[in-house]
Amino acid sequence: MPRVILVVLFLVCNLAVPAQNNTPKAAYDFSISREEKVRLAKSAAPAEVSDKATVYVLERGGYVKAQDGTNGFSCIVDRQTPLNMEPTCFDEEGSSSTLLSRLFAEDERAKGKSEEQIKAEIEQAYKSGRFHAPKKAGIVYMMSDSIYLFIPGHDQLVHVPPHLMFYAPYATGKDIGTPPAGINMPRLIREGQPDAVIIVFPGVANSTGH
Repeated sequence: MPRVILVVLFLVCNLAVPAQNNTPKAAYDFSISREEKVRLAKSAAPAEVSDKATVYVLERGGYVKAQDGTNGFSCIVDRQTPLNMEPTCFDEEGSSSTLLSRLFAEDERAKGKSEEQIKAEIEQAYKSGRFHAPKKAGIVYMMSDSIYLFIPGHDQLVHVPPHLMFYAPYATGKDIGTPPAGINMPRLIREGQPDAVIIVFPGVANSTGH
């Protein structure tokens, strides 16, 4: 298994914005065309899904709706940190829950809020009921080949393979059996939080053929 995948699996669960020392250029380019922004967001899911989804493009002032959907899905380029680029398509359940916090985060960034302030505001919004965790099982498509994450402490952007995520509000590693880190193993992201998800890398076989 590529070592970089193990690093991502180990660290992706605890993404945070570190001190800005020798940090790379942000992966997302605001200067690309509206058409390219739409294409990038839709790359998260198969065309059968994304062509019928609502699409939001990320501008410097926040997200702007670029396509009205009919299937309940919503596609965006998410950024869990300002350095990341994460094409993502939420299903109908995620569009009514987790997505709202993502739209809010970019609105606040556009206002000049710090990442610490935004995190605190989102936590408070979940406590107050403004935001809520997904109420049932569902899927998040992240099947794009253009996913880049900043890994705290490594001062570099890492390319992450296409994958799927499933809602697991407030789940911990114990809830999924605390599996070892591995490309063929499920892994929790944002453990214990309302927007926690289980990440799965599909279609990858190990050397034993299982």
